[in-house]
Amino acid sequence: MFNTNMFSGKVIAITGGTGSFGKAFTRNLLAHHNPRKVVIISRDELKQYEMAQEFNDSRLRFLIADVRDAERIMFALRGIDFVIHAAALKQVPAAEYNPQECVKTNIVGANNVISAALANNVDKVIALSTDKASSPINLYGATKLVSDKLFTAANNMRGDCRTLFAVVRYGNVACSRGSVIPFFEKLVASGEQTLPITHLDMTRFLITLEQGVELVFKTFPRMHGGEIFVPKLPSVKIVDLAAVMLPKKRPEIIGIRPGEKLHEEMIPVELACDTIEFDDFFTIKPSIRFFGSDIDYRISGLGEKGELVDPGFCYQSGTNPYFLSRQEISKLLGGLGVAA
Repeated sequence: MFNTNMFSGKVIAITGGTGSFGKAFTRNLLAHHNPRKVVIISRDELKQYEMAQEFNDSRLRFLIADVRDAERIMFALRGIDFVIHAAALKQVPAAEYNPQECVKTNIVGANNVISAALANNVDKVIALSTDKASSPINLYGATKLVSDKLFTAANNMRGDCRTLFAVVRYGNVACSRGSVIPFFEKLVASGEQTLPITHLDMTRFLITLEQGVELVFKTFPRMHGGEIFVPKLPSVKIVDLAAVMLPKKRPEIIGIRPGEKLHEEMIPVELACDTIEFDDFFTIKPSIRFFGSDIDYRISGLGEKGELVDPGFCYQSGTNPYFLSRQEISKLLGGLGVAA
């Protein structure tokens, strides 16, 4: 558990707050960090109602708002100290078929959050990114890359505002909605005798929801503004995951889907010159120099010291030095309550 009193008595807003991350972050925040108020911003009234029933905490507030609506977001961030921007359209196939809608939420929405945060003099804003924003090959990834650039550059737009912006980027969250583990779990429970995988060599990074939450908590005191934070994570071979969840059965190879990569990438080789390695995370420092600032990103806001990576470095799941064994995968699934 990361302990800090920086959230005590503060007002925190979470866009897309009724999602898996938003609920997990809110639960941790209320239990351990003593906020004055937590504002959940989302556009689904049913999910807000269900979350209110689940938490039943007087410090929670719910605002129905869409990040596409600049006027509403401007109002929603009044009196806010910290913002976590988690709202996004995330389904790759849906984005390919509905590109305009994805752009409106992931790019226009991001810009609206930035403008509202600056206008309301918010203290710090952290935007959640995705591995798909690194060397994107699908529309979802491309919109998130633009979003990352917007949040990074926003530090150069703040003038005399105190607002600082940073980005947290990580890959697949174990057991999140639409991810591979609950998909496989549902097939196993229904009696399927084989599990579909797209390629025998496919790999992915793996992070638990709790690890993602802790990473964001630590990023608030770590950030100087303008960084993209990337955690060091284990990789998993999808064929090993399938073998653990349905032993002694051969997987069905269905082929790589449109917009899907064989290996997950979180830092492309082109950004090696801007990447700093710390003990348990990487920082991609901004490629532009912010007017009037001379920040040494090799020292985090918590005093952690890092070093620039070697030229040619690329952080990719296929070449990651740490892979989970099948035994470790089984242990991980057991800790998540997944039968294996």
